[in-house]
Parts: sequence; C-alpha cells; structure tokens
Amino acid sequence: MLSWFRKLLPREDRFFDLFAQHSRTVVGAAEALNELLAGNDPERHCERIVALENEADDITREVLLAVRRSFITPFDRGDIKDLIQSLDDAIDMMHKTVKTIRLFEQKSFDPGMQEMGKEIVKAAHLIAEAVPLLDRMGANAPRLTAIAEEVTRVEGRSDELYDLGLKDLFRRHGGSNPMAYIIGSEIYAELEKVVDRFEDVANEISGIVIENV
Repeated sequence: MLSWFRKLLPREDRFFDLFAQHSRTVVGAAEALNELLAGNDPERHCERIVALENEADDITREVLLAVRRSFITPFDRGDIKDLIQSLDDAIDMMHKTVKTIRLFEQKSFDPGMQEMGKEIVKAAHLIAEAVPLLDRMGANAPRLTAIAEEVTRVEGRSDELYDLGLKDLFRRHGGSNPMAYIIGSEIYAELEKVVDRFEDVANEISGIVIENV
C-alpha cells in the first residue's frame, strides 16, 4: 500500500543526477589509476585521483543533505545513503592505494597490478552504466541484474590476479628482498579491495532492484 501511494506523489529526481556525477568521478579515478599502474606519469595521475576523491566527497555530502531535506525520495532513504556511501568507498579505496604508492615511492608496477588496473576500469564503467538505469528500474531490471553479475565476474578475475601476483612476488623476492615483497603485496591487496568495493556497489544496486521491482 505504501509503495503504491509513493508512486502517486512527486519525487525528488535530482538524486539520479548526483549519482551519475559521482559515478563519473569514480570512472575518472579508475582510469587515472590504470594509467598510473601503466607507468604513465604516475605523479600526475596520483594528483588526479586525489582531486576526484575530493570532488566525490562533495557530491556525497550533497546527497546526504538532500536525503534529509527531501519529502519524497525515489526509493528508500537508507538505500540512497548506502548506495552513495558504497560509491564513495570505491574512490576512497583508490585514494588509499595512491597514498601507499606515494609512501613507498613506487614508479613501476608488475604486470599483474596493471591487469588489475584494467579490471578496475571495467568495474567502474559497469557501475557508471548501472546508476542511471535506476531511474527506470522496472524496465531496466534485466540489464541491472546482468551488470551486477558482470561486476561479480570482474571481482573473481581480480581475485585470481591477486593470488597469481602474490605467488610471483614471493618467487622473485621472498628469499632475497623481503621489503619488495611486502610493498608489492600491499599494493596488490589494496587493488583487490578497490574491486571488492565495486562489488559492494553492485550488491547495493541489486538490493534496491529487488526491493522496488
């Protein structure tokens, strides 16, 4: 009864614009991280990720403020907060990766890390495709479900790259250069967490679709 009544009332649609803006910052950060891992002017791309993370924080605050001020929201307020927070967690994790790279003054990266960078870009683009579809989630439910499944496959592939990367690090550095192993394993772990955060976003989207379709 309540869901039927809500459909009759005007709703605040600016949330979708804010979600889309945030997803664009996430895509930009993912592409910058990929370029960084490829060794293309790492410091410039570090700065780009930091700037985009700040921009994303501003958008997150705007969404949370709109939740408090809006009378009718397009879907549950708690789901709106969880969705924007999960998006923000993804870019926050990229920022944390940048901090680690800067801390250890890394300028070159293993092929496995570079492959994980490509998977991160895939996940970011999938999420950026999914977010606008929530505006008409009934009609878009099949594609939203397919996107969530694709993100899960990306996460699985990243897990494989993480495992292979650690094995390669240990083979090359385990007995001769423990610090190189520690630094490399830390970067691999943070890259894996970035993809995990994208899977969290996909799970939030799936939950919203289940509750509203």
